Amino acid sequence: MRGFFGIGVEGLSKPMNAGNLFRTAHAFGGSFVFTIAATYSVNAARSDTSKTPHNLPWYTYDSPAELSLPTGCQLVGIELLDEAIELPSFRHPLRAAYVLGPEMGSLSPALVARCDHVIKIPTSFCVNVGVAGAIVMYDRLITLGKFAERPLSPLARAATAPANPGGRHPKRSL
Repeated sequence: MRGFFGIGVEGLSKPMNAGNLFRTAHAFGGSFVFTIAATYSVNAARSDTSKTPHNLPWYTYDSPAELSLPTGCQLVGIELLDEAIELPSFRHPLRAAYVLGPEMGSLSPALVARCDHVIKIPTSFCVNVGVAGAIVMYDRLITLGKFAERPLSPLARAATAPANPGGRHPKRSL
């Protein structure tokens, strides 16, 4: 897959969910993880059996103002806001840092103001932080990865599907 991504949380309230999120990021090829105004411990989380902070760069920030990203990296907030872009219509930046808010709250206004993009998963209500992060990372993989086009029906063969260079959906190609 082209580019890189990192993922983090602001104001974490449940370390098990962050552990799940960070483990999933590690599995999807994330380049770094981070926390903002949150306390995270691999031992407390126990759900991160891959011990992501021991294998990927892990950054901690006390506030959104301190957040520092690599040059050219765009900050993408994941939040259920009316004005947010729905995930199926979003074009992932090649260099991105995704950030989710706490389970019992939302991204802070200061962090939303720092975001280059704010996206939402089109659901009826909020889902678990780990689940939301996994959905976004999977969407990134599918849209930026190089996969063959899916068959048009269960009876069709992938070889008969129209060619799609790079395996990207035509509406989402770069």
